[in-house]
Amino acid sequence: MAPISIKSVLISESVDPRCRSILEENGIRVTEKHNMKKDELIAEIKDYDGLVVRSATKVTADVINAAGNLKIIGRAGTGVDNVDVDAATKMGVIVMNTPNGNTISAAELTCALLMSLSRNVPQAAMSMRAGNWDRKKFMGSELYGKVLGIVGLGRIGKEVASRMQAFGMKTVGYDPITPVEVSASWGVEQISLEKLWPLCDYITVHTPLMPSTVGLLNDETFAKCKRGVKVVNCARGGIIDEGALLRALESGQCGGAGLDVFVEEPPQDRSLVNHPNVIGCPHLGASTKEAQARCGQDIALQIVDMVKGNKLVGAVNAQVLASTFSPDSYPLIKLGEAIGAVLQSCSVSKNPLSQVQITSQGDSMKSSASYMTAAVLVGLLNGKSGCCPNFINVLSLAKESGITVNQSHSVSEDASIGACTVEIMSDGCSYKATGTVQGGRPVLLELGGSVFRQPVSLTGNLLFFKASASPQLLSSVADLLATEGVQIESFSGPAECFGDACSWHCVGVSSLLRDLSALKPLVQEAAQLSA
Repeated sequence: MAPISIKSVLISESVDPRCRSILEENGIRVTEKHNMKKDELIAEIKDYDGLVVRSATKVTADVINAAGNLKIIGRAGTGVDNVDVDAATKMGVIVMNTPNGNTISAAELTCALLMSLSRNVPQAAMSMRAGNWDRKKFMGSELYGKVLGIVGLGRIGKEVASRMQAFGMKTVGYDPITPVEVSASWGVEQISLEKLWPLCDYITVHTPLMPSTVGLLNDETFAKCKRGVKVVNCARGGIIDEGALLRALESGQCGGAGLDVFVEEPPQDRSLVNHPNVIGCPHLGASTKEAQARCGQDIALQIVDMVKGNKLVGAVNAQVLASTFSPDSYPLIKLGEAIGAVLQSCSVSKNPLSQVQITSQGDSMKSSASYMTAAVLVGLLNGKSGCCPNFINVLSLAKESGITVNQSHSVSEDASIGACTVEIMSDGCSYKATGTVQGGRPVLLELGGSVFRQPVSLTGNLLFFKASASPQLLSSVADLLATEGVQIESFSGPAECFGDACSWHCVGVSSLLRDLSALKPLVQEAAQLSA
């Protein structure tokens, strides 16, 4: 895929200085303005291609919609709760995080809270400062031999497991995505949540905050847990229902909680923070020098890699882009976009599309399904209703427009020859085109049932017209174009003509016609585009 141009970046929060220096070393202009209010950010953001934030800046739909040039929002950290990802996707803006930057720091804090819960370390320290010597009051328990339940077995969950296994804990877990055999290789046995709750002495959560994880630990699930269970949340506030947690602490069903995150930060309701069996921290999961340096450097390096067309890492709303950063993908993307553009121009119906069927053939097309679909849709939707489709937003734009998109791959007789056929439905009419890549360039093989004698190179200015075969057709068209000051550069007609049946022809021209209606006396249909 062609590299994405990022010329200027706004950094709205304090990040490691290496973030700025890496961007500037690669020719990207950087401005730092911290602690801006919403209105200030809205006024400022319109001048930038990129925005780098941590967790304090709220990148709302209002901010995104005000950013006419914005192409990327980089989050120097893991979560993107402070970014309206849906709004960014709709506007075609990439949202990127640094998935590995704070993994170790968050895992270590989780382990510290687990150990502190087992031995009452913070409470004992506070008692000592008050002049007390209460050895019996702070009787703890060993971690050795206890069962730790890890809900969410991603990067952080894995690191927590390996560290707590060193203390002799048995680790079980649950994750709907991580394969059972993968977590087993880390020494974590995956079980259902229904089995996990009553089995564990300690439970730690490491999931994103989403509808399915809000209130994951609640009154009902706490009731299923072992009495006196201790819980830790270093992920996102709200995964553990705070009201249910307080009730479980009061009843003794929960023996203690280590909380680094809260629904409201800082929490205005201090009931949990002030509870004697709660160890609370002010969201310190990523607050280490190493994590901050790593996140700042990572987001800058990821942006630079994307700009240079090397690779795409950390994009949370543009996974389809990740497979386009290879030399082989570029001509296929151009093919998909060109076929889509041809069909958009040549379809007679001006009614909205209802269905798109994309069929690929050959081994070279087998792994290109996701980005070929996006490329075709970009070509089809470009310029329609004022929308600006790209690989980030085109699938959602198609869905919003009521377009059903289907993709399939068929086996061809010669697997080495790749081709793409696109059929669109509009107002009950069907339009079809087939293309391939020859010599690194996209070419059109067939349009609307007309197989071209010579493949049409999908580059430059192209004039398509549909007409019945006639010895005078080409000369008549050439004369008309000449009167308009347009020169013919190439021509491809249908391989076969049947009587008075109309077939598609294509002329490469020096410039587009000002008015296609001039061709009406000569042809049945006409369309033009710059490919």
